[in-house]
Amino acid sequence: MYEHDVIVVGAGGAGLRAAIAAHEAGADTALVSKLHPVRSHTGAAEGGINAALQEGDDWELHAYDTMKGSDYLGDAPAVETLAQDAPEETMRLEHWGMPFSREEDGRVSQRPFGGLSYPRTTYAGAETGHHLLHVMYEQVVKRGIQVYDEWYVMNLATTNEDDPNERECHGVVGYDVQSGTIEGFKANDGIVLATGGPGQAFDHTTNAVSCTGDGHAMAYRAGAPLEDMEFIQFHPTSLPSTGVLISEGVRGEGGILYNNEGERFMFEYGYANNSGELASRDVVARAELTEVDEGRGVEDEYVHLDMRHLGEERILDRLENILHLAEDFEGVDGLVEPMPVKPGQHYAMGGIETDENGQTNIDGLYAAGECACVSVHGGNRLGGNALPELIVFGKRAGRHAAGEDLGDPQILTGYGDDVEDDGTELPVEPGAAGLETASGVAADGGVMADADGLLERAVERERERVDRLMDRDDGVQHSEIRQKLQNAMTDYVNVFRTEEGVKKALKIIRECREEYQNVYVDDPSRTFNTDLQQTYETRNLIDVAETIALGALVRNEFRGAHWRQENQKRDDENWLKHTLISWDDGEPEIFYRPVILEGEEKEYEPKVRSY
Repeated sequence: MYEHDVIVVGAGGAGLRAAIAAHEAGADTALVSKLHPVRSHTGAAEGGINAALQEGDDWELHAYDTMKGSDYLGDAPAVETLAQDAPEETMRLEHWGMPFSREEDGRVSQRPFGGLSYPRTTYAGAETGHHLLHVMYEQVVKRGIQVYDEWYVMNLATTNEDDPNERECHGVVGYDVQSGTIEGFKANDGIVLATGGPGQAFDHTTNAVSCTGDGHAMAYRAGAPLEDMEFIQFHPTSLPSTGVLISEGVRGEGGILYNNEGERFMFEYGYANNSGELASRDVVARAELTEVDEGRGVEDEYVHLDMRHLGEERILDRLENILHLAEDFEGVDGLVEPMPVKPGQHYAMGGIETDENGQTNIDGLYAAGECACVSVHGGNRLGGNALPELIVFGKRAGRHAAGEDLGDPQILTGYGDDVEDDGTELPVEPGAAGLETASGVAADGGVMADADGLLERAVERERERVDRLMDRDDGVQHSEIRQKLQNAMTDYVNVFRTEEGVKKALKIIRECREEYQNVYVDDPSRTFNTDLQQTYETRNLIDVAETIALGALVRNEFRGAHWRQENQKRDDENWLKHTLISWDDGEPEIFYRPVILEGEEKEYEPKVRSY
């Protein structure tokens, strides 16, 4: 058993920042990650970091843009915390050595991004996330923070009280990919989940193969609600053949979208007739697919993104990486021809419900980054707001987990007096996410207050589970189940959604659950067994995909990235509230919490969202 004060699961941007903050607060801190830190998916972030740094810009403008971009489903305390803290955290990165692009006078460069009223996206070429990872990992090494890389976290060790709000998290169970051993990690003060997004629930995604919703699923099974999972962002510009991301920075620098008739179409859409290509991502994605659906797509699949008019010098200075991606994956030279692009699953606005300090409803359990929902993005995330979320809320989660008093949170978590129950009859059967037990640690339902005993039992359960998977000689392989799941989510829970389609997806997800009962691991080895790891990940994807589809079914309105054919209008009277899904006594339960629109000095009044 390994023991530390604070254990951070995941070593991307949020995890690294949380670990640094916990260490600075005096905690013995460790990072546990299934990847080496600099291989984390944060490295794929190309665009930049939104921060109000220039004269003429301020945090209030950033907060307003973020709230508007969220389609008024962001919680004001979180939105304002992001906008207020982003400048300081961005400057801290610069002081740590972040190689931001600069103007001729030496100032850090900032460019326009979709949905922003001011050019406040700070960037490092088209490789901002890559540089951010290296800069923060250097700080982790400098401080001597312990890193357990290539350790796959299988489950949480939590107590099992009937009321999830009374549960405690004392550690995690990890699988050492190199040796095949399964061990416990005890946290004296807190666990911070920073495991990234669930993009692999979809077939066409910009997300790496490591983005399997592990933190979401573990927290969900332990009793933490998942919030606003129906809000999935589909980035307008991914490469058709692979899903590889083409940065919004291309459009920020002046790139233009054309249909198959050579028409610049974005200004033809009333909700984007001022900003065109720089409308928010959900707006641009829907416009592109409308062009394709109405017969104006290139090869009936994609549109063209053209940056040739920017000139070779500017492209090589600011977007050189984009040239390599287009050439390597599509055989297109972006200097002489337009690039093919289409919407691809990119980001989950929803996640594990937390307050602005990263705390969940389970004592000792925190979350930060894309796996968390604070909620700062609401129904739609603005480009350039993901990286500041990592460093702002990663820092807060790390400090609070280490015992620092950050004041009383304004955002509540868990099941409380302020929530509204949902009476919808859900099209799922009991036992959906169980596969064994909800928390996975106290199968007899008893409360195990002794942390060491709790963790030892959790470790033994995972060892027994692995033995069962490895002892089976035949059955179904996880890859078959995963592909079936991904196809269903891509076909029925994509940009355009219908009630009938979402119900079809839920039916297929249920079939995937049943098939998973007969899953087996084909690789008999105990070391570097990626087959075993991916079998665990597929279970997590099933859990998370169901919450996405359930949220998409019950939210019967059009808001942000969530579009429903049956109700194509935003319904502020009935739906200014967060969707929460918890695991309760063997089946998912849905309830709602009102959005917080009252900020520090102003209240954000919902308005028609156009760009």
